[in-house]
This record gives sequence, C-alpha cells and structure tokens, in this order.
Amino acid sequence: MTSTFLPYADKQPGPGVDLPPPSAGASRGRARRRALHWLTAVGFQVPALLLFLVLVLLPILFALYAAFFRWGGFGMPSDYIGTDNFTRLFQDPVFLGAMWRCLVLVVLSLAVQLPFALAMAVLLNQKVRGRAVYRMLFFAPYVLSEAITGVLFSMIFAPCDGLADQLLGSVGLEGLGGEWFADPSMVMATLFLVMTWKYFGFHMMLYLAGLQAVPRELTEAALIDGAGPWQRFRSVTLPLLAPTLRISVFLSVIGAIQLFDLVWVTTAGGPDHHSETMAVTMFQYGFKRYQVGYASAISVVMFGISLVFALAYQRFVLRRDLEGATTTMRGDGK
Repeated sequence: MTSTFLPYADKQPGPGVDLPPPSAGASRGRARRRALHWLTAVGFQVPALLLFLVLVLLPILFALYAAFFRWGGFGMPSDYIGTDNFTRLFQDPVFLGAMWRCLVLVVLSLAVQLPFALAMAVLLNQKVRGRAVYRMLFFAPYVLSEAITGVLFSMIFAPCDGLADQLLGSVGLEGLGGEWFADPSMVMATLFLVMTWKYFGFHMMLYLAGLQAVPRELTEAALIDGAGPWQRFRSVTLPLLAPTLRISVFLSVIGAIQLFDLVWVTTAGGPDHHSETMAVTMFQYGFKRYQVGYASAISVVMFGISLVFALAYQRFVLRRDLEGATTTMRGDGK
C-alpha cells in the first residue's frame, strides 16, 4: 500500500483548529505599507494642489475681496465701499447688455452651432469618399488660436477690400456686404458666424467619437425591423449619443459665458459696446479704465453664474452619467 507524500501536510491546521493571531511584526508591516501608500498618494497630489491653490483659489478669493473696494489696481485695496460695486453692476446698461448678449450667444450655440455639428458628424460617420480629409478640414479651425482666427476674419470682413465683400461683388450681391464688424445691426451675427467656424469642428469630433461607440448590431436590427433612417437615428443613435450631447452642451454654454479673446481681437467690444461680452466688459473696466474693484465684481458675478450653472447641470442633467464614476482607495495593504 503506497502513501502519497504531501509537503508540509503535518503543518496544515485541521478542521476546527483556530489559527494563531498575527504577530506584532506582521501588523507593523501592514501598517507601514498602508502609510507608504498614503504618503505616495499625498506626494503626487501636493504639487497639483499647490498649483490649484496659487493659480486658481487665491485669485478667486482676492477678486472677491477686491470687489468690495474702490480700487485702481495699484497698492492694496483700502477704500472699502461694501456692496456698492455690485449695486452699480446691476444698474449698469453696459454690463446688462453684455449679459444679454452672452445669453443670445448661448441660445444661438445650442440652436444652430451644435445641431450643425451633429449633422456634419452623422454625415461624416457614413462611408463618404474622402471623409478623413473632411474631418481634418472641419477640425482644423479649432486648432488655430483665437487671436489668429480674429486677425484672419478681421481681414476677411474688412469693408470694401475684404474677401467677403469681393466674393459678394463677383456674383452681383455687393449690396449684401458692408461694415460687418462696424455695423451695430450686423456685428453679433458676424461674430457668431466666426464662432461657429471656429468651434463647430470640436463638437463635431465629440459627436463622431460618440457615434463610433454606438453598436452596429442595434442599427442593423432596427434596419431589419423596417425602421427608416430617421427612425433609426431618433430611436437608436440619439439615445446612445445622449451622454456626449450633454457634455457638448455643457462646454458650449460655459464657453459662451466666458467668451473673450475672439471678441477682443475682432471688435474689442465695439461698435459702441454692441459686441461686448461680460469678459470683455470686465477687461475694459479693469485694464482700460483702471476700475479694478468694479471689474472684480464683474468677475465674481461671472464666476457665480458659471458655478451655479455647472452645479445645477451636474445635479439634474449629468447625474446619470456620473453615477458609479467615483473610485475609492483601498488601504488594506494588498
């Protein structure tokens, strides 16, 4: 009769045998590993937190502090005036006009720019000849800086000698041209045209990424069931694209609220404040008129609007997308 030899069989505890408690050395080893994990995490986070504190949090707090003073930007604020800057702000027709124009840009972006970007994304998601070239061409404007874009369109829409007026004149439509950026009745429409050219490619690429994540099996099943192109888009593609659409809307709204450099380079807020946004108004008062306290109040209001919108949007719109997106750090030493 042969017996099977099991290594360390005599050292294995039998059923019902209690294991001895871990030694103090093993407990200290786990505690050291846990402390090392936390120190590593803190070491990676401290530089980013310091940059955030110095470049973001402290400027915000100082702007809030300066908003309660009449201050020209030199020395430290000393002429405390309480909430007078905020009271003046909501009675200032220039700022109220800038706020209204930001709202108009938000509505136009949601109603025109994003649907146009979505339509182009759906088209370029098909098997179109040369679609890679079209994607590159449509995305290229977003790569350009706002300053270069502003200078470019300042030349295109220059009165009489600009490319836009010359093209209209060559087809007998010179009456449609004019002072694109100098006419109060045309400046916002022209500015929105430039914005659409600059930014729609970014949203188009977002939608293309979302469309390529839609399972082809679902659209094929809808096709077999007899659904037409519009029915497949409305019932299959659009619901699966909803998370991407929500992110796109959020970025578009925040961008319209904070729009500055493109407006500053093309019109500097003119003519007669007819193209000013809140950011341009803040710059005008802060760096042109040296009313930094009042400009700080404008910046605080802009920050408050953006913060309230971001929190509300996250709470009521992005809630489903953010569920389960958090991670936890385990400190069990494994």
